[in-house]
Amino acid sequence: MVARFWEVTDDPDFPNPAGFAATAAPVIVLPLADRAAYLERYSRPDKIAFGLTDEAAWPVKFWETDTAMAIMLILLAATDLGVGALYFGITHGEQDILQALGVPEGHKLLGVIGLGHRASDEVVDLTRFKERRRKFNDMVHRNRW
Repeated sequence: MVARFWEVTDDPDFPNPAGFAATAAPVIVLPLADRAAYLERYSRPDKIAFGLTDEAAWPVKFWETDTAMAIMLILLAATDLGVGALYFGITHGEQDILQALGVPEGHKLLGVIGLGHRASDEVVDLTRFKERRRKFNDMVHRNRW
């Protein structure tokens, strides 16, 4: 299924380079938000008083928020375990891969997590990320903006 994932999601407008599959992440995690599960849970007697049986009543979509938090936890756990992890989106073939996996309607894909180990001869230049990082004080404000 991992090979099928890379095949189905290969965007013809931005194709993967030749030999990509040999170096691509060998493990793929598809984090899916399940709106119906939350609406059903909040329709039960112990939660009904919150008035969250309708999607429009939710000020924040917790099914997406909780899935996003799970994504972060997976990435942090991978780092702790020394496993390479990459979070990315796909631009092509999303519905096809979800259908191939038998994912029920109503589940929303929030991205993709690739997991694996660096090849022994792979060189990673982390300085390429330096330009994209904002300064700490531009992101964190204390006591007031």
